[in-house]
This record gives sequence, C-alpha cells and structure tokens, in this order.
Amino acid sequence: MKISVAMAYYNGGTYIEEQMDSILSQLGEKDEVIVSVDGASDGSKPLLLKMSEVDSRIHIVKGPGKGVVRNFENAIRHCNGDIIYLSDQDDIWKPDKVEKVNYAFSNPEVKAVLHDAEIVDENGVATGAASLFSIRGSRAGILKNLLKSYVGCCMAFRKELIPIICPIPNEMYMHDYWIGTAAEYMGKVCFLDEPLIGYRRHSSNVTQMTHGSIDFMVKKRIDIIRCLGLLKKRVREIG
Repeated sequence: MKISVAMAYYNGGTYIEEQMDSILSQLGEKDEVIVSVDGASDGSKPLLLKMSEVDSRIHIVKGPGKGVVRNFENAIRHCNGDIIYLSDQDDIWKPDKVEKVNYAFSNPEVKAVLHDAEIVDENGVATGAASLFSIRGSRAGILKNLLKSYVGCCMAFRKELIPIICPIPNEMYMHDYWIGTAAEYMGKVCFLDEPLIGYRRHSSNVTQMTHGSIDFMVKKRIDIIRCLGLLKKRVREIG
C-alpha cells in the first residue's frame, strides 16, 4: 500500500524541517510527499529544494497561487498513492501515526480515517489544553461534518475519492469540509480517539480555533448543502 502525503505550502520555512522529519521517518521507500508551493518569499525555497535533493520521496510542485483550498487540491492531484494523507506545513506527526492510520484502512469499507490531535505551542510543547476532538466534539456523520467540519491535517482517505473530490467546488470555504462530506457519502469514516499529531498553534496559522460570525457559518453550511447535488452527480458518472 503506497502512501502519498499532500502538503499545501506557503512561507513555512520556520517549521517545515521538523514537520518533514516527523513524516519521513514513518514512510517507506516507495512512498511520497507532494509539497505544493504557493509561495516561499520567506527565503525557504533553497531549503525546500535541498530537502527534495536529499530525499527523493519529497516532490516539490508549483502551486496555483489561489489560496489554501486550491493549493491542497493541486497537491492531491499530484498524488499517486493508495492512501492520501493531508498535512499542514507546521504540525508534528507522532511516531506511530502512519502505522495506526494504515491499520484502520485494513477494513475495506473505510474510505477515510480521522484521528485526534494534541494542541501544542509554537515550540511544539503541549499546552495542556483539551484535545482537538474534545474541543470540536468530533464524531462521524454528514450532518456532524456540516456543523463542524473535520480538520484536514488529521485526515487520510483512499485514492478512489480523488475523482469525486477534484475539482473542489468554488463554494467550498475549506477543503476539509468537502473531503469529509465526500468520504461520508461514499462509505465509512473511522475515528481514532488517540492524538496522532501535535497541532501547532502560532500567529501565522491559516485555520483558527474559533469560528467566524453566525452569518458566515450559516453561509458555509448552505454552500455545502448546495454542493451535495454535485457530489451525487460525480458519483453517478464514475459509476
């Protein structure tokens, strides 16, 4: 079973080495990390290129420059693995993450796996806060995903979902809303209660722990509901 890690990158030089080391130590020789680079104006481009030269499993691809959703979509499109792991550029994978997530996929009915996360500070030190699942009240179900989306950096899914996921509809505020909905529609989503990453919180995070305004949250959910028809259409076309 080949693993692909899809990473959306933008000016992530501060934490990328620690994150990449935590990922590569768990991958096999035939696995890959696809890094879609939307920007490296922080001076990190030479670092990325050096990393890819040192380890041939790292593949640097040019991002579309259209924000985090399109950047993740671009990374996913370049993946060749049987299982696609989503990864942010600044978290830390626990040493047994891949082993435990892959084991969950031994059930052929499982289309996606979600795991819990430990909240850590910018130095990677546990904050002592409740886990991400506890904060978000995470559990399976399309309705639950509509209320509080799954967090992409805690997600892996089968490659068979790619033609259903891509392209991500323009109405989707974040990629994890759409991928989570597609996985729920296609089959079983497995939840692992164990924190398998250090979810780093710092001043440059794209995603925040708090929600936006009520109007904004309602609009996001209406947009997802509108896209369910498109999801069903894609499933019919693929057969």
